[in-house]
Amino acid sequence: MCGISGLIAHRSSDALLTTARRMNDSLRHRGPDMADEWIDADAGIALAHRRLSILDLSPQGRQPMISASERYVICFNGEIYNYRALREDMIARGYHFAGGSDTEVLLATIEQYGIVRAAQGCAGMFAFALWDRTKRVLHLVRDRIGKKPLYYGWNGKAFLFASELKAIMAVCETGVEVDREALTAYLRHQYVPAPHSIMRGISKLPAGTHVMVTADGATDPCPYWSIEETAVAGQDDPFVANDGAMLDRVEDVLRRAVRERMVADVPVGAFLSGGIDSSLTSAIMQQESREPISTFTIGFEEPEYDESPHAEQVAKAIGSHHHMIRMSAAAFLDTVPQLPEIYDEPFADPSAIPMFHIARFAREKVIVCLSGDGGDESFGGYGRYQIAGKLGRGITVLPPWLRGSIAGGIDALSPAAWDRIFRYMPVSAGSALRGDMSGDRLHKLATLFRSENVEALYSNLTSVHPDPEALVIEGAEPQMSIQAALNDPLRQMMLIDSARYLPDDILVKVDRATMAVGLEARAPLLDHRLIELAWRLPTGALLRDGKGKWPLHALFQRHLPPALADRPKRGFSVPIEQWLRGPLRRWAGALLDPDLIRSQGLIAPEPVSRMWAEHLSGNRNWSFQLWTLLMFQNWLRHWQPAFSSSDASLVE
Repeated sequence: MCGISGLIAHRSSDALLTTARRMNDSLRHRGPDMADEWIDADAGIALAHRRLSILDLSPQGRQPMISASERYVICFNGEIYNYRALREDMIARGYHFAGGSDTEVLLATIEQYGIVRAAQGCAGMFAFALWDRTKRVLHLVRDRIGKKPLYYGWNGKAFLFASELKAIMAVCETGVEVDREALTAYLRHQYVPAPHSIMRGISKLPAGTHVMVTADGATDPCPYWSIEETAVAGQDDPFVANDGAMLDRVEDVLRRAVRERMVADVPVGAFLSGGIDSSLTSAIMQQESREPISTFTIGFEEPEYDESPHAEQVAKAIGSHHHMIRMSAAAFLDTVPQLPEIYDEPFADPSAIPMFHIARFAREKVIVCLSGDGGDESFGGYGRYQIAGKLGRGITVLPPWLRGSIAGGIDALSPAAWDRIFRYMPVSAGSALRGDMSGDRLHKLATLFRSENVEALYSNLTSVHPDPEALVIEGAEPQMSIQAALNDPLRQMMLIDSARYLPDDILVKVDRATMAVGLEARAPLLDHRLIELAWRLPTGALLRDGKGKWPLHALFQRHLPPALADRPKRGFSVPIEQWLRGPLRRWAGALLDPDLIRSQGLIAPEPVSRMWAEHLSGNRNWSFQLWTLLMFQNWLRHWQPAFSSSDASLVE
């Protein structure tokens, strides 16, 4: 795993090298083992690379790497898991390799087949920059799912690219502006969705795409693989088989993905939360290992949030060497100031903090960790998919006037009034309603009833701020829609998650947290061959007995005691609602000060002050909305020196 960066600009060799080194130094955490730069002043190109050595620890794996023909120079970040098969193919075609790295294999494959076919032939996670010395064209390519990040854009006459935004900010002096469209989208989603970045003029390369850049300009991102096309193809060509054959096929593909991700010249372990996905991944990994694997879990002081005892039971069942770290509320709060440096952009997923702590803990023992990420999106694990299935069908059946009447009846009472009703409702009379229901959640339900289609339902269901344009001064939310239309509302929502939430939230969280400590994370459930198979499975094979992910649940019971699966699904959550009224109140109040917000000129202070006052009074629970605002304010305070209102270029 590595960090890559570079630029195209007409300047002297010394100026190119100086800028490239500044960018490279900012990514030291992504590659603590080696660093190097390559420049061609005549062509105006500089490439920089930081290396975390995983395969071929020798100097032959050093980058930037020049191809055997000397036509191409590459900076590569990631891992190609099927590189051995690709290597054998190249050897059969007469290629001779100097080392054993997957990067050298990729270069040979590109020379043989071209960039697009080579990318399509790779199974792995990657982002790379490839300079064609003959045509003087820079190619930027990102993996299918979006595991590895890549930012790029023009500022003045300089083109910049990097694994993280901080490498671009490292060479800016004045004139960097907050992108108000990106900020508006962030306040809805709690992350900045691709292709946008929080920095105006800088984009994220979308997953599965390829861009060509010359001194004159860049092409639009061109997909070589698409989750939308994969979903439609799966719908049109379903995998028809009995349950046993279906499970055998899923297990075969998953086992191959696990086996390939265990290949490394450094110690490999696994994150183990105790959930279905990480437990199944760890169990198969242990079966494929000759020695006990190392598993890592994070525990919490609050019993209602702590899954570590269950993870310990799974570790005992599979026979792994298990390691557990316990995180206190104080440790959580102490990490908050570090988030802007780790994540570069505003990022409000609270699970980013325990992810960072478990990554730092695991790095003491291993350099690579397998994770269970990806199972929910591809196999229908999130609870909202069942909501989508029910409400999505209701949207098509119930007339708009009836849905509007139901929503209006809910909105007739304030959230506080509904809370009083729930508080005094006899359990026997309303146990189904009471549960975890609150006035805020009921008002959210009213919003769902007003949804006109599945995509609107998804937006209403997942939005943090339902009207972010009312918060951002001169803000306009970018239009993002899924072009593919699936027949099943549940699968349509899965597609939206796979295209947006997975690459822009889950994978950002894991990449930045692990790379901040020099740890590589690998996710077998994100193997594109497994994803393509999952999209071919009928919906009835995913959702059974009121639960999603039936194939993974069934495989769990093949390899682990079934009793370990019989527990409610939990995701990590923290009591932010209470903390904002308690230990975080002073810190939050300073960041939400209306005079401070007004002076920044980005967010309207009045609605923020109103939410803050209502939350402190206990009349409303605005914890998620306030946390999203606080993470932006926290980020802006950290990076404020890089921003100004002038139009100066990033690189002088």
